[in-house]
Amino acid sequence: MNDRLPRTITQSMQFKNGCATGMSHRWKNGQYCSIMTASGIVGCGIYDLSTAGEFGQAIAIAKGTPQHPLVDPDDLLDASIVAATPQALALGIEPGMPGRAAVELMLAATTEPV
Repeated sequence: MNDRLPRTITQSMQFKNGCATGMSHRWKNGQYCSIMTASGIVGCGIYDLSTAGEFGQAIAIAKGTPQHPLVDPDDLLDASIVAATPQALALGIEPGMPGRAAVELMLAATTEPV
């Protein structure tokens, strides 16, 4: 693997309700990851929910710790959602649910072309 920084990795991720795009971004002393669907994003705590909500975006976040950071998209799958925009809450996403369940709800909400 190439350890040069900065680095971005993108991967296709298959779920029961469809396909999403997982992303990992790393730089010196930092990183963040997300899983993007056509309806919204499940990501780490780097996202600002107030700005996303103001723009009508469905964003659900999970939060890692300095000892166990969320680095890769797969890390989000079992991580608990800690907060979400009103638009994500309207999709049925709730704090405490695992990231995988939030992604599945976003994928299920994608019923028509965007």
